[in-house]
Amino acid sequence: MIQVKSINTPTVFVIFGITGDLSRRKLLPALFDLHQKGFLPTTFRIIGIGRSTYTDEAFRAYVHDVIAEKHGHNVDTKAFVSCIHYQRGDFTDAHAYRDIAQRLIAIDDTIGQCTNKLFYLAIAPVHYKGVLINLAHSGLTIPCSSDTGWTRVLIEKPFGSNITTAAELDVLLGRLFREEQIFRIDHYLAKETIQNILTFRFSNTLFEPTWNARYIERIEMTLAEQIDVGTRGAFYDGIGALRDVGQNHMLQTIATLMMDHPGTLDAAAIRRERTAILERMAIRLPLTENVVRAQYDGYRNVDGVAPDSQTETFFRITFEVNAQRWRGVPITITSGKALACKYTEVKVFFAEAVPCFCAHTHKEHRHQNIITFRIQPHEGIDMTFFAKRPGLGGDIEPRQFSFDYRETYNISEPDAYEKVLFDCIRGDQTLFASTAEVMATWRFVTPILEAWHALPLHIYASGSTPEEIITHNVRKH
Repeated sequence: MIQVKSINTPTVFVIFGITGDLSRRKLLPALFDLHQKGFLPTTFRIIGIGRSTYTDEAFRAYVHDVIAEKHGHNVDTKAFVSCIHYQRGDFTDAHAYRDIAQRLIAIDDTIGQCTNKLFYLAIAPVHYKGVLINLAHSGLTIPCSSDTGWTRVLIEKPFGSNITTAAELDVLLGRLFREEQIFRIDHYLAKETIQNILTFRFSNTLFEPTWNARYIERIEMTLAEQIDVGTRGAFYDGIGALRDVGQNHMLQTIATLMMDHPGTLDAAAIRRERTAILERMAIRLPLTENVVRAQYDGYRNVDGVAPDSQTETFFRITFEVNAQRWRGVPITITSGKALACKYTEVKVFFAEAVPCFCAHTHKEHRHQNIITFRIQPHEGIDMTFFAKRPGLGGDIEPRQFSFDYRETYNISEPDAYEKVLFDCIRGDQTLFASTAEVMATWRFVTPILEAWHALPLHIYASGSTPEEIITHNVRKH
C-alpha cells in the first residue's frame, strides 16, 4: 500500500449533503477510520454543507454521535472532530458558494498554503447538475497551480437514468472539469473481494489459460437482499432494481471478471480493458426468454410508491459478450429485494471434461469445476474440484478448496468507502468508472428499460428465493 507520506499535502473535504443518510452511515465513519489508521493527511479539514442549522460545536457533537453508533460511546473523537466545520447553505443557491469560498480561503490562510480540495456530492442525483455548474462557475474547482492544490469531484451513482441523461451529464462534466478531476463512484469496485478477482486471475498462472469460452460453460452473478425498500419508496420507485444495482455494480463486476490482461497496473489500462468488455455486452433474444422482472407483494403500499407502480424490485438478465474469447458463453445477472437471504456471489461454471475420467461419479453431481467468488457477507473464494473416494472402487466426488477472507486474516473486510476516499486522495482512478464505462453500461441497459412495458411483471412474496421467482411460481400483472 502507498505510504501516507506520499499523500500528506493538506487536504480539505467538502461534503454536500453532510447531514444525509450516506454521510451518516458511510462517509463520516470511513473518514474517521482512515484518520485512526493514519491514512488521512496529517493536516486535513472537513467542511460539511447542509440546510440544517448547526454551529461548528453542535455539528461536532453530532459527528461524535454518528461515530459512536459504530464504535461505541467511549470512542475518542476529539482530534478528528476538531478538524470539522459546518457551513449552512442551500446548494441550489449560487450565493452559498461564495460563503464556501470564503471558508476555504480562511482555512488556507490558517494552514499557510494552498490545500487540496475534494468535493463530494452526497446528494440526490437530481441536484448534480446545479451543484456542478455552481462549483465550476464559482471558481472553487480551479487548482492553485499545476503543482499544488489539486481539486477533485466525487459523484455517487446513479450516473444518469438512461443513455440520454447520462450523456447530458457527461457532456456537462467534460465542459466543466478535466477527466482526471472526475471520480465516479461505484463502491462495489472498491470491495476487497472484487479487487481479489483481478489478483486471483492475473497473479496465478493456474487459471488464465482456461479463462475463455473453450473451458467456461457459463457465468452467474447474484446480488440478493433481504431488506425491502424501507423508507426509500419515493426514491426507489423512480429507479428500480436494474438501475440501482444492475447497470453499475453488477456489470462492472462482470467486466472485471472477464476483462483481458491489462498488461500493467496502470488505472487507464485497467479501465480500458473493462470498457472493452462492457462495450461488447449484448442481450440474448428474445427478451421474453432472457429477461425476468418482478415486484414483491406489498411494494405498492410503501409510502412514496405509486399505487399502480410497474417498478421492478427483482430482475434476471441473460446476455453474452461478443468477443472471440467469450463467444457463446451465457452470463446471467440476478438481483432483488425482500428475498430469502442476503448474499452476493459470482459463480464461474467450467465445462465438463471430454473425455471424462469420471465414469463412477455420483449421479447427483455433474463433473464440473466451479469457482465461486463470495463478495458478501462471507467474503472469500471457493473452488470445486473432484477427488477419488478412498477404497477399492473408482468413485470420485466433489470437494472444495476455500479461502475465507476473515478467517485467514482475522480482520473484517475494510469498508469500501475507506478505499474510495483513500484512492481519491491518491488520485488513483482504477476503482472509479470512466466516462467510456458509464456510457457502455447505459447503452446495454437502456434498450432493456425501454422494453420493460412489453414484459410481464411477476409478483412474488417477501422471502422468496430467486429460483422460485424465475420459475414464475408467482402471480403476474
